[in-house]
Amino acid sequence: MTHEQVLDEFRAAGALLEGHFVLSSGLHSARYLQCARVLMDPARAARLCADLAARVKAGGHGQIDLVVSPAMGGVVVGYEMARQLGVPSIFFERVDGKLALRRGFNIEKGARVLMVEDIVTTGLSSRECIEGITEEGGVTVAAACLINRSGGKADVGVPLHALTSLDVPTYEADKLPPELAAIPAYKPGSRGMKK
Repeated sequence: MTHEQVLDEFRAAGALLEGHFVLSSGLHSARYLQCARVLMDPARAARLCADLAARVKAGGHGQIDLVVSPAMGGVVVGYEMARQLGVPSIFFERVDGKLALRRGFNIEKGARVLMVEDIVTTGLSSRECIEGITEEGGVTVAAACLINRSGGKADVGVPLHALTSLDVPTYEADKLPPELAAIPAYKPGSRGMKK
């Protein structure tokens, strides 16, 4: 898929939003990618993840034993990537501020892991997830995401495959450009858009 084809999938799903958003990192942005909307259509999710899985396979990382994602945003894309690759999928959840495996999930010592997220912005949650994989005895051979919204600048510590990359500026709350400061900020999330 080309850059425009990927963005067309997001637009068709109503998943590429414009306005003033507070991201999970606390940074502010004029664009927001709502991956839950793009992944709610199983056929669209399969199309996107088939292309991403092909890119991962072409990356020369060798055998992948397991796909691991951080909850919540990585769960659906991680599952679909695992399905495309023919391997199991598990996810980390935040417990007392730290990512942890629950639900009886475990990582076999030496398992070759692909870490999958929906969107990478700063790479923080990806790095946290990779750290958790290492602590559990796994070896993260690569990472993948639908969109790298850092414009390719985020370093997650392993090769990162993305369907496309966007350079979407983000701002600290006290350093907003005037045009963004003039619009109310919304924090997208699982309970809807909030002021």
